[in-house]
Amino acid sequence: MLMLLSMSVLGTVTVYYLGRKGWLMLHQAAGITPGALSYQNPNTPLLTNALVWKNLTINKQHLLHLSDRQLRQLQAIDSKVAIYRHCQQSLAQQNITAMMTEQQFVLHKLLQTRLPEMLASHHHLVSVSTNSNKQTEAKQLLQNLLDNVEQRLQSLLAQMENTHLQDLRVMKQYLASHDR
Repeated sequence: MLMLLSMSVLGTVTVYYLGRKGWLMLHQAAGITPGALSYQNPNTPLLTNALVWKNLTINKQHLLHLSDRQLRQLQAIDSKVAIYRHCQQSLAQQNITAMMTEQQFVLHKLLQTRLPEMLASHHHLVSVSTNSNKQTEAKQLLQNLLDNVEQRLQSLLAQMENTHLQDLRVMKQYLASHDR
């Protein structure tokens, strides 16, 4: 009886140990850590040192005086730039050389040169000025400029979508005309 009891305890411990090891190895193979998932409230203010910019070249020090709304708007601009660049890379992979329009040139200049300059000017003015009216005006001007950049980017993305949709319509008409 004692032998049977000790064998069942040893078997239970062995099954538990091997099951746990297998479970952890399965999670490791999937690239996740059990118990490490944490909820992030989307309404919590963003931390400037935790932000990662994939496409925009931004000095993190210039972000210190921005509002949460402006930080989120910059992140939205960054993700839209990623979509735009993906479309451009897709065309390049297909060996299609698209002409750069004036709208694309202006947007490229805004994103690469003017946006970092605007953020630097805003940062210097807000951190140095003691005049609250000037600080308020600087924040409003920066917001207007961010809105303008985002609007231009959205317009360019919509134009690209329309171009691709028109290409599909032309191909459909071509195929329909040759079915007869």
